[in-house]
Amino acid sequence: MKFSESWLRSLVNPTVTGGDLSHLLTMAGLEVEAEETVAPAFDGVVVAEVLAVTRHPDADRLNVCRVDIGDGDGSARQIVCGAPNAAAGLKVPCALPGARLPGGVKIKIAKVRGVESLGMLCSARELGISDDAAGLLTLPPDAPVGQNIRDYLDLDDRLLTLKLTPNRADCLSLTGIAREVSALTDTPASYPSATPVPVSTDARRQIILDAPEACPLYCGRVITGVDARAPTPDWMKRRLERSDIRSISALVDITNYVMLELGQPLHAFDNRQLEGAIHARLARAGEQILLLNGQTLELDGDVLLITDDRRPLAVAGVMGGENSGIGLDTTEMFLESAFFTPKAVAGRARRYGFASDASYRFERGVDFGASRQALERASQLILEICGGQAGPLCEAQAALPARPPIRLRPPRVAKVLGIALSASRIAGLFSRLGLAFSRDGDDFIVTPPTYRFDIEIEEDLIEEIARLHGYDEIPAQPPQARLAMLPQTEEARPLFRVRQILADRGFQEVINFAFVDAAWESDFGDDFGSNPAPIRLANPIASQMSVMRSTLIGGLVANVSANLKRKQSQIRLFETGRCFFRDPAGQPVKGFQQPWKLAALTYGGALPEQWGAPTRAVDFYDIKGELELLLAPFAARFEKTAHPALHPGRGARILIDQREIGFLGELHPQWAQKYELPLAPALFEIDLDALRQARLPRYAEVSRLPAAYRDLAIVVDRELALQTLLDGLASNRPAIVQDIQLFDLYTGKGIEQGKKSLAFRIVMQDTQRTLQDTEVDAAVQQLIEYLRQTFAVQLRVQQGST
Repeated sequence: MKFSESWLRSLVNPTVTGGDLSHLLTMAGLEVEAEETVAPAFDGVVVAEVLAVTRHPDADRLNVCRVDIGDGDGSARQIVCGAPNAAAGLKVPCALPGARLPGGVKIKIAKVRGVESLGMLCSARELGISDDAAGLLTLPPDAPVGQNIRDYLDLDDRLLTLKLTPNRADCLSLTGIAREVSALTDTPASYPSATPVPVSTDARRQIILDAPEACPLYCGRVITGVDARAPTPDWMKRRLERSDIRSISALVDITNYVMLELGQPLHAFDNRQLEGAIHARLARAGEQILLLNGQTLELDGDVLLITDDRRPLAVAGVMGGENSGIGLDTTEMFLESAFFTPKAVAGRARRYGFASDASYRFERGVDFGASRQALERASQLILEICGGQAGPLCEAQAALPARPPIRLRPPRVAKVLGIALSASRIAGLFSRLGLAFSRDGDDFIVTPPTYRFDIEIEEDLIEEIARLHGYDEIPAQPPQARLAMLPQTEEARPLFRVRQILADRGFQEVINFAFVDAAWESDFGDDFGSNPAPIRLANPIASQMSVMRSTLIGGLVANVSANLKRKQSQIRLFETGRCFFRDPAGQPVKGFQQPWKLAALTYGGALPEQWGAPTRAVDFYDIKGELELLLAPFAARFEKTAHPALHPGRGARILIDQREIGFLGELHPQWAQKYELPLAPALFEIDLDALRQARLPRYAEVSRLPAAYRDLAIVVDRELALQTLLDGLASNRPAIVQDIQLFDLYTGKGIEQGKKSLAFRIVMQDTQRTLQDTEVDAAVQQLIEYLRQTFAVQLRVQQGST
């Protein structure tokens, strides 16, 4: 809501400075988002009258003007001007020698093509008032010559922009803001008068409410004989422009002016284009309307329309139709002032891809008690400016919103605010706010006014008391309470510890939106697994944030892309956050699951560029090593899997104690190419709950005796998975075998086609005695026999040491 301070002070003029007024409004909940003057600083510019204009003797596009600046000596000044609209009799701004204009321009006496110029005639752009540079800024004929232009045009006026919360629709007007300032400063306000205009014609239209639940009040009036070409008064045009509303014509300007003044959107129809009665009804299937903005809408059945007996005239509370709007040839008009319920208007404009000042107000709530007042005020201004004869006020009314009384208990006020206020203080604050009340014992019974949709419960009244009393006047008391240290079980790792481990490994934490692009879900989501249908938002804040994420991978890939554009070559990122899945039995929200996930990604070189190691890109085994370090002391199993986000041959699912907790691998080449990544990142995503589990420490004796080592190389089928071999060896190993690790994989010369050679190191040790060679050889032979019988392996090499 943007307005000029001078307009506000014409309604209520407290004895506070402009800066204090802004602070007062902000502290009362009406945040002043921006403050600016109408025009930037300049001086030495006065109102001047052009007496005569002649052609410059040496330039076709220049004129020599004789100008009266009202300096009292009766002489005229000679000024060279290139504006095309310079003419005798005009009153315009004139910058005198020595004047300083916006941008640091200083006016001096100068010769222009040999002709002396004693100043400069100015356009609106040169004074910083607007961007109009088509010609001189023309002033009204009654502008006093010689007066400072800043005083005449009130250019020191301040423009305030309020950032209102949706519940304060009552302050979307100058009257509403003046009401607030009056209450905050205890200063009387003078509101616009709206006395009923005299009725001088019987012209009228019947009004029928076909959808009374959406439009419970509709007022209208026919005005005949209006002059639509009458000029808009400068004072009105100035107030509109300073509220960022462009002047169009007198009739349109008046409806916009009353909207800003009283908060009631109005609409004017060309009465000659209407047939029969005026209806407020819901749209029919397939019905269309051409709006004033040139957009043709095919309407849904929940859209409220204003129609006549033949066709739609306007989308109620949003915008009027092109075929019934007023123009410069309009002589008869039908003026509308109505109350449309917020539910009937909310979201309709956004649905069709545009917005309007009317819909912005109606969907938040308009004062239904001021509909008649706004119609009379607009009628009054139309008759004053455009002339005409007013018909009787026509009205149709159904059940208006109820304003049930609210009980306020003074002890409750003291408990919520922490301070005790006397009954007389509370009564005084309510009176300043214009809240009607009665007393029931110690309690107040308050009836909210029609313009305060935000007052519904006792706490709303307490908030009003706090605002008006002043938040600064409420002392800040430090809370006092007994604190108890919460237990931290050793069987769970705190999230901070998990994040710290990753940070210590060089990963940077990121936080991305849970709303993501639908394409990310299609590319990276497990669309054939746990989340067959992504959760779409009913009203996304942006088209690229239309679904809830089921994986963190999309955000990390986008982070990599953004960092590559900023010339970062080695990237290590991680994120913790909720993902969202459809699940009929899901908790805590019925129908959905919202588990916490952890995802990490590494891209670029495995090591910083250096002389001691060759350059190598990160791969599957790098991210696998990071994950194993993070999961310790748990030992994870990795099984080959197919996932839409991962490289077909370089992806695995992660299992702990036979339970799948996530996946890891390299990004699919298709997505690396789509998202313009020269290298494939390596990544993993796991359930955070599984990661936070920990094991209690258990004592195990450390042997002081030497270990025995044996290396065993076997030939197996190439398709046989290593994990299968390791699982079998682990379940069938003798008691003295402490560890079995793979240290070599070989295919090539000496190995037949379809086979591979695997080399294992077997570690054997006992805590009580030194092992004998016969025991060691027997244990190794037991393992070999198991492998031969189970997997039909061929022994390639066996060697060992003690």
